[in-house]
Amino acid sequence: MYLAELTFKIIADTSLDRAEAAIRNYVEALIFNGQSLGREFPTAWQQHSFVCRLVLPAENALQQSCHSPRGLQAQQQLAAAGLAYPQVRILGMDLMSQHSDPCQQSEFYILYSRFSDTCSPLRCGADLAPVPLYQLRTTAPDHEALLRWQLQYQALDEIQMQQNRVLHKTAERSMQQLHSDLNRQGRRLARRLAADNNIAVYYVLYSGSSSDCTADANKCCPGCGANWQLTAPLLQLFDFKCDSCFLVSNIAWDCQSPSAEQGTS
Repeated sequence: MYLAELTFKIIADTSLDRAEAAIRNYVEALIFNGQSLGREFPTAWQQHSFVCRLVLPAENALQQSCHSPRGLQAQQQLAAAGLAYPQVRILGMDLMSQHSDPCQQSEFYILYSRFSDTCSPLRCGADLAPVPLYQLRTTAPDHEALLRWQLQYQALDEIQMQQNRVLHKTAERSMQQLHSDLNRQGRRLARRLAADNNIAVYYVLYSGSSSDCTADANKCCPGCGANWQLTAPLLQLFDFKCDSCFLVSNIAWDCQSPSAEQGTS
């Protein structure tokens, strides 16, 4: 990932409210197209301009050809607010972020996210590196639906990961059950990505705990009931993969700990 500085010069009479709204509208369009990562975009007024900092998945993420229709429209609206198109300066690689991957050698993608991620939820099937969303084809206006799904997923993941957990079981059930609202929505988005880009997209079905570790290690695909156990973990992370349901999963994390007692709750 790269840290970028965007400078919006004031070119006509404006107000703080008008300028703030136009910049927010533009940056949110970048976020929902996958051109900018995260939800924060600190912005400062510097007398004759406004300066905003963003984390980008790639150096070329803000090129005109990468914009969505929504982004192009928001860019045009900057002038109405008295602002010029942003001047972009790449400050360098962001040391705190995961790095994107061109993913040119993989035959499939994986839809995968964790609570601490600040990157694309679409991963390369070859190395699990994030794939920038703006590089993908989509029949939707942009990738807002996918990114809003990711926000919900990460919120539930953080709840079930906390040491002093509130609503732990509710959050975990949403992530583990195949037909939960969260997973139905995620799988629907994965199928749309697959159809739009003519490539398989596997959905990660999270498995955190199990009442029977022996049974969990030998479980069948919850979608079709087939044997989906792999001889070796995929990407050293996923123990199960179903090529009919396009699902991948793991032996429950609780069952992988050294203290896990097989066959007990």
